[in-house]
Amino acid sequence: MSRFFRSRYSNLIPYTPGEQPRNMEYIKLNTNESPFPPGESVVRAMEKAASRANLYNDPECTSLRRKAAELYGTGADNITCTNGSDEILYLAFSAFFDEAAFPDITYGFYKVYADVLGIKADIKPLREDFTIDVSDYTGIGKGIVIANPNAQTGIALPKSDIERIVASNQDSVVIVDEAYIDFGGESCVDLTKKYPNLLVTQTFSKSRSLAGARIGFGIGNEQLIADINTLRYSMNPYNVNTATQWAAEAAIEDNESYMANCAVIVENREYTSSRLRKLGFDVLPSSSNFIFAKSDRLDGGYIYEELKKKGVLVRHFTDERMKDHIRVTIGTREQMDIFIGKVEQLL
Repeated sequence: MSRFFRSRYSNLIPYTPGEQPRNMEYIKLNTNESPFPPGESVVRAMEKAASRANLYNDPECTSLRRKAAELYGTGADNITCTNGSDEILYLAFSAFFDEAAFPDITYGFYKVYADVLGIKADIKPLREDFTIDVSDYTGIGKGIVIANPNAQTGIALPKSDIERIVASNQDSVVIVDEAYIDFGGESCVDLTKKYPNLLVTQTFSKSRSLAGARIGFGIGNEQLIADINTLRYSMNPYNVNTATQWAAEAAIEDNESYMANCAVIVENREYTSSRLRKLGFDVLPSSSNFIFAKSDRLDGGYIYEELKKKGVLVRHFTDERMKDHIRVTIGTREQMDIFIGKVEQLL
């Protein structure tokens, strides 16, 4: 830390991204990426965009927002596009929160954003079974952010519970982070038409194979979106490059193929969960593209380290409530069979 670094950040603990090692070929089951490459139409769109790299991109993402509006059943003015959903989350925290409530086990960026922006964090512990207690969030009169399905557990709340939370906090903004919604959860996008305090965020990183392209969306009331755009234009109006915009449009046009990929991942998720349970693992019910599991025979940190030596990467968290678990991204059936085989060797 240099002597110029502002003192307010001296105790800041930054977000830790999943490993992206380059020292050997790994089966990567640690960062919730899609095992499927983007379709040919997406690749062609990105190649075509390269010839326009000398020109600025459309800061309003006009064509992309129109296509996204058709996909999500909203108006184009109800959508803003960002550099991954991380950016829309940061902008929303900045725009709407003085205090924010969220679970103790969830997406790690929520706590980081609160710390960076000087927002008071009201951290609500999950129940013993890792589910959210909806009553913790009803009528509390403060900003709320809920990942649904939840990271790191994969457990989803039904839409009716989300509506309870939103309806009981109508003087505060509620963010529902739907990064994993295409793998089994109930989307709340339609509720944005009913509740002006609801902002839904989504990403094409998980279900549409565009993690490296960085494209996210915020969906909500026009006034909420206008507020976010005020900050976006004050920070980085050219936040979504041309190649990414065109790639996302192509992905929307080929949406059926990506949803078919999601169905394969769901099938592989249930297969892997079943195999692990037969090996004595406790596996939480997941509506995402990953599972959260622990063994009563092996420590989570040990499993992570030994699998890494064998060429398989999973995610391990050292927090007290998560340290016994591993989080495993669901890949192809071949990848999951290799993972299961390595686990069997450890046992």
